[in-house]
Amino acid sequence: MAAIRRSDVPTTIENDEVELRMSELGEMTASFIRLRKGADLGPALAGLPDDRCPCPHWGYMLEGRLAMRTGSGEEVYEAGQAFYWPPGHVPVALEDCSYVDFSPTEEFASVIRHITQG
Repeated sequence: MAAIRRSDVPTTIENDEVELRMSELGEMTASFIRLRKGADLGPALAGLPDDRCPCPHWGYMLEGRLAMRTGSGEEVYEAGQAFYWPPGHVPVALEDCSYVDFSPTEEFASVIRHITQG
């Protein structure tokens, strides 16, 4: 059994729009994510398949509202909702928001490498 606290997880990405903290838990990666209102991850995901995140995520919105653009339209998620985001999405913060998500480690690591090295 394992448990982690946000404050104990190192920051992987931090700028004016995004804070990402992530830690492996078994074959999954737990991520604590904060996005500022207006943050659009589309430019960071450019170059991935269909210019969208190809990794699935399961999680819980802690605060704020987030739009998820997909090939079939847009869904809005808000504080208090659990979610599943299949591959092929682009997050856009409608308000300052934070959420916790769980993703397959290898797939998510590939996305993070693309974002940080691109």
